[in-house]
Amino acid sequence: MDITVLFKITYGLYVVGCMDGDRPVGCTINTCFQVTSNNPILAISLNKNNYTLEAIKRNKRFSLSIIAEETDTSIIGQFGFCSSRTVDKYADYGYDVVADAPLVKGTFAGRLILDAINFVDNETHVVVLARLIDTVKGEGTPMTYDYYHRVVKGKAPKTAPTFVAERDEVNAAPKAVEKRRYRCNLCGYIAEFDGEMPADYHCPICRVDSSQFTAL
Repeated sequence: MDITVLFKITYGLYVVGCMDGDRPVGCTINTCFQVTSNNPILAISLNKNNYTLEAIKRNKRFSLSIIAEETDTSIIGQFGFCSSRTVDKYADYGYDVVADAPLVKGTFAGRLILDAINFVDNETHVVVLARLIDTVKGEGTPMTYDYYHRVVKGKAPKTAPTFVAERDEVNAAPKAVEKRRYRCNLCGYIAEFDGEMPADYHCPICRVDSSQFTAL
């Protein structure tokens, strides 16, 4: 079976936000779709180990921020490669509360406020079905998952539904090395330089410093 066919399925990128008591938590996801048109129901997919999923099960109300090509890419890394169990993901950006759901500040293509109505177990992940409660208009062009990989050169975290497929794709089609290449040990971002990596370089996705990169 050629697993790379899955790469042709279209995805976007989103930040999920939920209040965990009096503190905001959240994560980056790549799976969201509209299920119904009247009184809309949407579905998102979250890894079972995701702390944000635990918060949504307790609270039900959550937000979905549609990441744009103009969104600060460090938000993708901050919300995608760290855990809300130990990190305040909103600390560097701030947030607003709309209809009891946190919205990380920044440029987004739009915002949705939803109430979870059902949780469907799917082995490693849970599909959350949620009723649309409100919307907030945004600006910018929605970022596709293809754009994230091709232009931003980002990678999927281990909790993402597409993680294994992406790893297979890299193994199946290695790239010719023309410049010196370094891989971020945290998020997998590949940086290229004509020479050595600058000592003051920071990953544009998860913002770790040059000591967290491995030469390829």
